[in-house]
Amino acid sequence: MKPYNGNLLQKIKEFKLERNAIILAHNYQREEIQQVADFVGDSLELSRKAADSDAEVIVFCGVRFMAEVAAILAPEKTVLLPDHHAGCSLAAMVSVADLRQKKKEHPRAAVVAYVNSPAAVKAECDICVTSSNAVAVVNSLAAEEIIFVPDKNLGSYVAKQTGKKVILWDGYCATHHCVTGEDVANARRADPRALVMVHPECRPEVVAAADYSLSTGQMFKLARETENETIIVGTETGVLPRLRQENPEKNFLPLSPKMVCPDMKLVTLIKLLLALVKMRTPVEVPAEISRPARRALERMLAVV
Repeated sequence: MKPYNGNLLQKIKEFKLERNAIILAHNYQREEIQQVADFVGDSLELSRKAADSDAEVIVFCGVRFMAEVAAILAPEKTVLLPDHHAGCSLAAMVSVADLRQKKKEHPRAAVVAYVNSPAAVKAECDICVTSSNAVAVVNSLAAEEIIFVPDKNLGSYVAKQTGKKVILWDGYCATHHCVTGEDVANARRADPRALVMVHPECRPEVVAAADYSLSTGQMFKLARETENETIIVGTETGVLPRLRQENPEKNFLPLSPKMVCPDMKLVTLIKLLLALVKMRTPVEVPAEISRPARRALERMLAVV
């Protein structure tokens, strides 16, 4: 972290105490944001921290759908998103109107929403999933037909792992969808002994070519446990500093330098400070959306 940030960091600390706030940062955030956060993790892990915390204010350094989940699970707290422009291209690929039409076309299907979706979409679904628990949650459902929104790549992975008929939505994460099987082949040619781990939001051919398909949390676990000295990482590059810090004896390389989410990089230290000083930008979910969305989230939490 640059030396001139010293005063800025002190101000963040002071206002955090004054607001009785907690700072949560997603694994894909800038390195300096992760360093000042009270907790760093994936979206659901952080939302659980928000719900369990005694803090009155939650500053969620991530994107909007994550802040919405925190607001749904901790409705009595004030949830702030430091940059209100921080959206998610994947979440934007599904609408309530289109989902309702799909439900009419498949009335017997269970509707499963990836957490990377708007709160209003979650409210239309039977249950939510994360990348780490999607297979277990779908396996727990009695229905053999599943409408899976909005990520077709994660949905394809779930279909292969569960054997259920999964109706795929035509959505994808631009950051993960940009890499190809050729990228994996090139990485293997560069270092045949390297372990390749990728996120299940990647294309099916990328997942098939990798050694492991894992959520970010699972990646950190594997990195600690594997004996491989070199690991190719196929997810947003924001995970690399923490992986290197926790495993200094190992070498972590990005599968592709293109795997950078512009929305995840919108939050800066200055925006974080302004969020605390000016209490901006609050994220609220209307009760008529929050109640059914919370049920979908709680059903997931009851499974795993």
